[in-house]
Amino acid sequence: MIKTGAPVRVLVVDDSAVMRQLLSTLLSADPEIEVVGTAPDPHVARERIKELNPDVITLDVEMPRMDGLTFLRKIMTLRPTPVVMVSTLTQAGAEVTLEALEIGAIDFVAKPTHDLANARDGLAIELQTKVKAAARTRVGLRRNAAVQSRERPARARVAADKIIMIGASTGGVEALKALLMGLPADCPPTLITQHMPPRFTTAFAERLNRECPMKVSEAAHDQPIEQGHVYIAPGAHHLQLARHGSRHVCRLSDAPPVSGHRPSVDVLFHSAAQVAGASAVGVILTGMGKDGADGLLAMRNAGAVTLGQDEESSLIYGMPRVAFERGAVMRQYPLSHMADAILEACESGTSAAHRSNRSIDAA
Repeated sequence: MIKTGAPVRVLVVDDSAVMRQLLSTLLSADPEIEVVGTAPDPHVARERIKELNPDVITLDVEMPRMDGLTFLRKIMTLRPTPVVMVSTLTQAGAEVTLEALEIGAIDFVAKPTHDLANARDGLAIELQTKVKAAARTRVGLRRNAAVQSRERPARARVAADKIIMIGASTGGVEALKALLMGLPADCPPTLITQHMPPRFTTAFAERLNRECPMKVSEAAHDQPIEQGHVYIAPGAHHLQLARHGSRHVCRLSDAPPVSGHRPSVDVLFHSAAQVAGASAVGVILTGMGKDGADGLLAMRNAGAVTLGQDEESSLIYGMPRVAFERGAVMRQYPLSHMADAILEACESGTSAAHRSNRSIDAA
């Protein structure tokens, strides 16, 4: 982590001279960031890292001589440093980026594919924000926060009407995987909003579906929700819980961004408060900003059990912190205990959550 008040020192690694210049210009426009160097490939970057000791590295996914993933593995093994990946908005780029996040990259920024002049301002804000956030993270935290596979004790039956709502942003790719690996294949229906652009959510859902015990897919409009199924908000669409006749369904919307995001965690949580009330369990995980705080408070006021990831296990303690400070979170948990807390909340609501509080406090 950087010293308080010092500018974030960044090394830009990209095989394109045009992109190196663009990223350097956009980053340098922020007085809190200093671009200390650039490199056209990982071999040059390796020497620059030794020489310059940057706080953050921006790394192109696709490069000659050594691909970005191979180089990222070397960085995380030999000289752990916060890395923000620079990715293409393609299906292949999405899959590589998700693998990079699992290896240890903090976040990613998508390269604009057209109309660079109009996309420039938005790219600058996103890049600057994510680089500064990366500088405040503790590299390697997620390796320690993962939920370990273990035998679970017998549980009381989960209430048939329970629905789980989860929101996450930066750090959520690994946090969500760890959390879902701790839930059983027949878990209650689960709706998730993770801040992520189109194509990336498709690849993310497919990856989780391959690795987690339950079925995971992108949510579809008016799709009935079922036990043992997790529904991911598609990039660029809000996901809401709705009722169609006697059944709960997923509802998608392309309404304007809320809390700066589409999909927005606030939109998901507000819909749960209105439609499910006390039958819902709300969970807010690692991420920048404040999205989800207002919606989670609405869920708590509607009688839902609301849980938040604690500071120690959060890659970015932003969204969970704001929600906790606003009184939206009933109880904070480390990521390694979150699955158990959710299951106990689903057994008998608030009383189960209180039992879980006592068991974790005593641990």
